[in-house]
Amino acid sequence: MNKLSLILKSLLLSLMLSFPAFAAGPVNINTADAAALAANLYGVGPAKAQAIVEHRQANGPFKSADQLAAVKGIGLATVEKNRDRIQLGNATATKPE
Repeated sequence: MNKLSLILKSLLLSLMLSFPAFAAGPVNINTADAAALAANLYGVGPAKAQAIVEHRQANGPFKSADQLAAVKGIGLATVEKNRDRIQLGNATATKPE
């Protein structure tokens, strides 16, 4: 019984650790806050997500997913991994005056 309990606990832990990968979905990079970007983009943690928000605030909305590569810490490989998760519609961020 002890082995079964260990196996079940291991399985439960594995499921809990993999849940965030399944929870991620499309995110609008022009309107999402840093928390949403970090939660929904692969390879983007809190620091990179904040850099995306700051870049958007300084330079205006992204016109293409490829423009994310201009953000410090984000490369084309990260853009490619997330291409199906990146949305651009209804850009509300504006370039500062």
